[in-house]
Amino acid sequence: MSSPTPTKPPVADVRPTERTHHGDTFVDDYEWLRAKEDPEVIAHLEAENAYTEARTAHLADLRQAIFDEIKARTQETDLSVPSRVRGWWYYGRTTEGQQYGVSCRRPVLDPDDWTPPTIDPAETPEDEEVVLDLNELAEGHEFFSLGASSVSRDGRLLAFSTDTTGDERFTLQVKDLTTGQVLPDRLDDIGYGATWDLSGEHLFYTVVDEAWRPHQVWRHRLGTDRSEDVLVHDEPDERFWVSVGRTRSDRFLVVGVGSKTTTEMHLIDATDATARPRCVAPRRQGVEYSVEHAVVDGTDRLLVLHNDGAPNFELAWAPVDATSHEQWVPLLPHDPAVRLEDVDSFATHHVLSQRSDGLTQLRVLGLDADGITSDELLPMEHPLYTVGLSGNPEFAQPTLRFGYTTMTTPSSVMQLDLRTGERTLLKQTPVLGGYDESAYEQHREWATAEDGTQVPISVMVPAGTPRDGSTPFVIYGYGSYEASMDPWFSTARLSLLDRGVGFAIAHVRGGGEMGRHWYDDGKMLHKRNTFTDFVACARHLASSGWTAPDRLVAEGGSAGGLLMGAVANLAPEAFTGILASVPFVDPLTSILDPSLPLTVIEWEEWGNPLEDPEVYAYMKSYSPYENVHEGRYPAILADTSLNDTRVLYVEPAKWVARLRTRVADPDTVLLKTEMSAGHGGVSGRYNAWKDRAFTYAWMLDQALRHRGGAAAPTADA
Repeated sequence: MSSPTPTKPPVADVRPTERTHHGDTFVDDYEWLRAKEDPEVIAHLEAENAYTEARTAHLADLRQAIFDEIKARTQETDLSVPSRVRGWWYYGRTTEGQQYGVSCRRPVLDPDDWTPPTIDPAETPEDEEVVLDLNELAEGHEFFSLGASSVSRDGRLLAFSTDTTGDERFTLQVKDLTTGQVLPDRLDDIGYGATWDLSGEHLFYTVVDEAWRPHQVWRHRLGTDRSEDVLVHDEPDERFWVSVGRTRSDRFLVVGVGSKTTTEMHLIDATDATARPRCVAPRRQGVEYSVEHAVVDGTDRLLVLHNDGAPNFELAWAPVDATSHEQWVPLLPHDPAVRLEDVDSFATHHVLSQRSDGLTQLRVLGLDADGITSDELLPMEHPLYTVGLSGNPEFAQPTLRFGYTTMTTPSSVMQLDLRTGERTLLKQTPVLGGYDESAYEQHREWATAEDGTQVPISVMVPAGTPRDGSTPFVIYGYGSYEASMDPWFSTARLSLLDRGVGFAIAHVRGGGEMGRHWYDDGKMLHKRNTFTDFVACARHLASSGWTAPDRLVAEGGSAGGLLMGAVANLAPEAFTGILASVPFVDPLTSILDPSLPLTVIEWEEWGNPLEDPEVYAYMKSYSPYENVHEGRYPAILADTSLNDTRVLYVEPAKWVARLRTRVADPDTVLLKTEMSAGHGGVSGRYNAWKDRAFTYAWMLDQALRHRGGAAAPTADA
């Protein structure tokens, strides 16, 4: 590898290795960059960072201005809406100058009062207790992330797990909330999640295998050595992962086993932690189901949400001791226009989370022994919005709390009193500096895909934006795993809007916005639809007058980074810049290697190219890394993290190296690697703001350069 200067891009050595499958040989020049511990690899990544910093040095003032704007709009000393849990009000505090939050609680004084207490963020009530101070835990670490956080039923013990490298392997500890002391129990190298039994004597947790698959659930008895822990469930099928939790009613511990297409649920009586799990219904390939404990007319039942013969899922119920799907009795039949996503049960009501016509919805059901007695779809204020349950831990609570936002409406916490029907705004995220919602507009557009499918686009622009093609735009997309990118408000995004830049979300296939078929039509051998949908959305924004290709920047991360790499190859002329964050741009290499994290699990998302030559050929046809071609590309910024477990840093590193040998302007291809972070990037809110300011400044530089070089701070910044 040559030694670059800051004015020249690094040049990675060409060290060819061959990869042969199904009679096809691909010569990979940069696979050597996978050797994470090799000093030469680290030197190359650091050289890329130095080059990126040099190439973006002219944006330093703009980056600082954007950071200052985000900070100025944020109420730094603030607290969340308290949630009532077993005799306590729990809430989170943030304090000006601190990177992380502090978890606190106050006792419930009136058992009949479900109205959260009003607390001045600048004051500390006398009866406030600190549950966990993340700033103290993060001290001395470049990276910090909280995993599990579970309080025992008696409110005395807190189980919490932490990650200080970014690799999402956690250390589980227990804090005595009555003394403030951390107990000797320490469990290293565990997965996400930890759950107490009802007695507070046993902790249930997951561990991961070498491929980072949560494959086992264990039970730990407080005060004993880990060598005495008991294996509760071991999942040998490498397509499946495990999880553990507890029903809202506290009646059962739930051991979940799932693949991308199949699930299986096991229940443990929460009063008998040592009991063997009971399978609710044995797994059947292609059938997904979830269970929720409900009490109907004094009788225990299970609510089952499943897709057996119902692609958009249907609701059934079953006896509490069910052991087969044959015991499922239909409650709410399948509706091809409504995707049922979740069911939550409370003592007096039951809530379905669903989506229809591309919008999220909440539906409140009443049940008795004969079935559904009432069915109410909660109305929402705006035609384009996102709604979802939020902070409802108590089974017996008479209220329903939900989060609500639009692209122009800051995130809000609403509470519905089910006894009176009264709806109350508990909190709306403050936007300091005189935010005026009427200064912005949101729109729903529809692009026509290659096959004629209508693809929704959510658009936010400054009020009065002309449709003459002059407006710079950022278009965001994801399109995988049935994850829906529903419209959301962003305080940071105002730094784009207030510089005259529009923002759009392309709701492409592969996501779940329009129901299960939307996902199925964007996975496996239909994956190309994700990419062509996004290109269709970009071209629609241009043809309908919102913007033009020379001022349109695309953004996506992780699987959305795969989308970015694919559209860069498919339609480079449609964009002036592309931001690819932790991008999955070498998918075929990864999915061909079952030893890599999550590969076997992913075969039900992408197909198995090891065994199926058709899948191999299809993936190779769209893999960004393999399909880089000579010619002019948009400016590209790829950012990644050295300790990312989900998408290894080597993918964007190889991609950038290959791009540099083929694109017309190799100096416009940049790689930025966080050397102490994971898949989610840097930790700490101020660090995250600085990181966002960096990417926003780069996107503004690309989007505004054709408007007379206006990538500068606004006059009032």
